[in-house]
Amino acid sequence: MTIPTLNIREACNKANQKMANKHSPFIFNEWYVAAFSHEIKHELFSRKLLNKKVVLYRSTDGEVVALQDRCAHRSFPLSKSTLDGDEIICGYHGIRYDKNGDMIEIPSQKRCPHGMGIKKYATLEKGGLIWIWLGDQSRADASKLFDLEWLDHEQWTSSQGYFLHPGNYVSMHENLMDLTHLSFLHSDTIGTPDFATAPYKTELNHGHYKLIREVVPTVLAPVWADSTDIGYVDTAARITTSEFLSPALHQVSAKFYDTALGEDAHIYQIRTAHILTPETNGTMHYFIVHGRNFAQEDKVLGEKMHRGLFAAFEEDVIGLGALETMLDDLEDDHFEMSIASDSAAIATRIYLKERAEQEQ
Repeated sequence: MTIPTLNIREACNKANQKMANKHSPFIFNEWYVAAFSHEIKHELFSRKLLNKKVVLYRSTDGEVVALQDRCAHRSFPLSKSTLDGDEIICGYHGIRYDKNGDMIEIPSQKRCPHGMGIKKYATLEKGGLIWIWLGDQSRADASKLFDLEWLDHEQWTSSQGYFLHPGNYVSMHENLMDLTHLSFLHSDTIGTPDFATAPYKTELNHGHYKLIREVVPTVLAPVWADSTDIGYVDTAARITTSEFLSPALHQVSAKFYDTALGEDAHIYQIRTAHILTPETNGTMHYFIVHGRNFAQEDKVLGEKMHRGLFAAFEEDVIGLGALETMLDDLEDDHFEMSIASDSAAIATRIYLKERAEQEQ
């Protein structure tokens, strides 16, 4: 058994201090997903986002309203109250708020204090998603929202899914930034033995980190072999790109084709938006949208792909949930080393820490 020397362990820990971890402050000046569009109706909906309790609802004209989920009087949760038209009546003492969060009526007194109310958060609805800005509201610029154009493109079709993930969002970004783990954590679903050893390249631009892995030739995992005309030939190509796009968003793109067909090969493309919204420092809302540009009308195929992929995503949830328990119970001599394939993940974590410290 080889235990690294104290100097080596200290060097590892010093390097890790530059990177974000589960204890790092959140980055609030960013667009995060609060819910899928179909979740928000003309009724009160509660969700904890970045340690902030938020109540959401649709107004009578369809606008998505997001307010601080507490009455300014005695902090009763407004999500446990009554929606009357576009206004919330607190379920404790009947104080009424309009959709801007302004207190407009107190039943027990004639006058309502001027300028009293609760926070209202900016929202955007795009691509079947409700985005929210929890930081400085004067900086809530719609142009800062990364455009996933394929979500609404006529040549793409997609499916959605959600997990309340028992792990932190930094670990999930790292997981998505290096898909070496497909050969191991996902060996029974979307992984193949040759994925971890395949060549890769990185593009590390500030705030946008990319890792491209080319597994050529290969035999496709069943979820891809069975959903394309490629099948189980040993001349397939699998080109996968992992991209960190923002603290809230990661995209994995892949294309598959049969190299034996040369220029006649049909290229199948898929994209997956991994949307990460921290609930707390150790839990996360994990929204997933998976799209494809082939067999758009084949609902049976779409459902089969969805089941296969979400079985793999559940493996991430279980695996990183197990990792989270280790992070909560560190031994005195705990250290973590980094390896070559961590370069893009390390750049991502350094960026997340820099952004958090800038806000602090």
